[in-house]
Amino acid sequence: MATQLEQLAEQFRKEQLARNAYDTNGQYNSNHPNAISDGDEKGKNEVGSSVDIQNRISNLTRNTYNQNNGYGMNHRNAISDGDEKGKNEVGSSIDISTRNELLARNGYNQNNGYGINHPNALSDGDNKGKGEDNGNIGGLIDINSRIDNTGRNIYNKDNQYDSNHPNALSNGDEKGKGELSNNVGSSIDINTRIDSIARNKYGNTKGYPDF
Repeated sequence: MATQLEQLAEQFRKEQLARNAYDTNGQYNSNHPNAISDGDEKGKNEVGSSVDIQNRISNLTRNTYNQNNGYGMNHRNAISDGDEKGKNEVGSSIDISTRNELLARNGYNQNNGYGINHPNALSDGDNKGKGEDNGNIGGLIDINSRIDNTGRNIYNKDNQYDSNHPNALSNGDEKGKGELSNNVGSSIDINTRIDSIARNKYGNTKGYPDF
């Protein structure tokens, strides 16, 4: 006697078979009506369903190119003849207009080519050129900034900063910190060290932890 699980499985199988339109008398294959493109939405075959056929007709209708008007490199819509379609080697009408506009705004051309010797490339006192010219380097803003920075700098070729400069040595001011006559650090460093030593109750005669 079949178990309850087997009875349920048989019931489900019969329900599935009942919903399947294909059976031993109408098996699905390449020759079945639902596999052939016969005008409905089911069969596609080599032509396609009715939806495929309608889409193809719609696309072909909107396509202006066909056997009698094939698109190629010599087609008028591929050649730059003044319209917006053909680009060829020159470009469409939009490309040409844009190029002419850019060229009109460009101050450099065949008669005024930009190069390393052009006035706008040389440092001749304006903001354009930065290349070296008669010992000048940079644009006008660069030059003025350099003059301002150099003017505020107290060190120069006649007063070069090095390890022996007074502002590098510990001679009692706040600038130099290098050792000089057994002194090390600026005046602030020295005073801070003296104050710290004065407050320290341990020394050469009273060492820690023997104090």
